[in-house]
Amino acid sequence: MAKAILGHVGGPDPRMISEMRRLQRRVRDLEAELARLHEENDLLSAGVGHEILVAGHEREPALT
Repeated sequence: MAKAILGHVGGPDPRMISEMRRLQRRVRDLEAELARLHEENDLLSAGVGHEILVAGHEREPALT
């Protein structure tokens, strides 16, 4: 317990601060990638939806 108290009183650990900053950067990068993938998925979904509507009338019925 004394080490925990001294560590707290001694100020923040530079390694912990560095790791926290690295993790924050990683989270920002992943959030940006997620937004990009959502945007790409929306574009692809819109394109596929349009193709299904256009090609839907030309398809032959499925065998039952």
